[in-house]
Amino acid sequence: MFSTNLTMMTDLYELTMMQGYFLEKNEDIVVFDVFYRTNPSGSSYAITCGLDHLISYIKNLTFSYENIDYLRSLGIFKEEFLSYLAGFHFSGDIYAIPEGTVVFPKEPLVKVIAPIMEAQLVETTILNIINHQSLIATKASRVDYAAGGGVMEFGLRRAQGPDAGTLGARAAVIGGCVGTSNVICGELFGVPVMGTHAHSWIMSFDDEYTAFKTYADMYPDACILLVDTYDTLKSGVPNAIRVFREMRQAGIKSAKYGIRLDSGDLAYLSKKARKMLDEAGFPDAIISASSDLDEHLINSLRNQKAAITSWGVGTNLITSADNPAFGGVYKLAAIKHPGDKEFTAKIKISENPEKITNPGNKIIYRIYDNDSGKIKADLICLEGETYDTSRDLTIFDPISTWKKSKLPGGSYTMRELLQPIFQNGQCVYESPKTMDIKAYCKKELDTLWDENRRLVNPQTVYVDLSRKLFDLKHRLLGDEKDLQNQSE
Repeated sequence: MFSTNLTMMTDLYELTMMQGYFLEKNEDIVVFDVFYRTNPSGSSYAITCGLDHLISYIKNLTFSYENIDYLRSLGIFKEEFLSYLAGFHFSGDIYAIPEGTVVFPKEPLVKVIAPIMEAQLVETTILNIINHQSLIATKASRVDYAAGGGVMEFGLRRAQGPDAGTLGARAAVIGGCVGTSNVICGELFGVPVMGTHAHSWIMSFDDEYTAFKTYADMYPDACILLVDTYDTLKSGVPNAIRVFREMRQAGIKSAKYGIRLDSGDLAYLSKKARKMLDEAGFPDAIISASSDLDEHLINSLRNQKAAITSWGVGTNLITSADNPAFGGVYKLAAIKHPGDKEFTAKIKISENPEKITNPGNKIIYRIYDNDSGKIKADLICLEGETYDTSRDLTIFDPISTWKKSKLPGGSYTMRELLQPIFQNGQCVYESPKTMDIKAYCKKELDTLWDENRRLVNPQTVYVDLSRKLFDLKHRLLGDEKDLQNQSE
């Protein structure tokens, strides 16, 4: 688990293509973009995540003797290529949008500039890392927004394996969760770990009161009692209140105490339990809820005035059950042959306009409204393009070009999103601590308008192309059509 060397975690065709480039003595330098086309779970945005893991992967990208022996055993690789792999190290450049940043479709989350063999090798693993962790961070941000905070990630036992459970928990905390039940995640990444007890704890005692009392004696500062093992309102809540009274009488002031509901009508039970706790003199007691929650159920419960102050979310969060794949892709955008001074832009065309790629070596500017500090749009440009924010700026939809906005000079600011991570194979970026990324992500989410964060039918954030990139794209589309006509 969490192997530092993921070199062999790749698709076979990456290696067969590498060998093809090697045997053809292809020394081209290429630009590949990692981007996605559709926001997950009906959202208007995503949260990019996984960069720290990507950095570890690239740093440890070497083939061991055992790796070479295995590849030799497949009988499809030539010895000269295997000798090349034995001394392999990544020598290219990688740019990325920092973890925890709000991102949108079609813009590069990661940009790889490297010899074509190296750029081809890293495709599968980069996609695996960025796709999974961005998916869970995005889902967590939606759940946290629906809950208004106070979400605990409880999904380890339902995750698709140890890595998904642990790296997913880290992503969930970055996206908004206050902590996780996953202990190894807490140890590795310095995030808060949380939890109470299971129904089996109650059932292992002769009666519910004794189970509660024993637990409270051991954990007085974190005494959250699970009250639905037998009868929530007739047994569980009254026995919890009895224990809380005895703690108070003994002079014990608990830093965190309350009850957890894990079944039944959570809206009804929480309101009844709140009334009982308040009447007993415990208005500050926490009411935590779990039971297959997601952002839509939480939103419904809050609309029903459920008296829930803390939420434990497991399966639907750690698996992003309604949208289990992020859909990021890795596409060639530019190529530079030996002796060339500049990159030649490349484009992939499709009958579906949404699948036509944006060509060239690109950068991204985020445009903010000066008055509100909110995001106006993102602008994908070609490398080297700069803007004077004191001058008017016209941006337009790259597909529906008649949709234009003119931003008066002085009314907006711009920030470049892609940051250098590796230069000539050396890491030049220090990844922040997980909790610092979480704090940054919260600030990022605050730059979205309320309309962008609606759970259903949110307002789209525009991702536009610069005029220079737009013109290049359409010129290349025309060239491709001419080539197709000639071949026909």
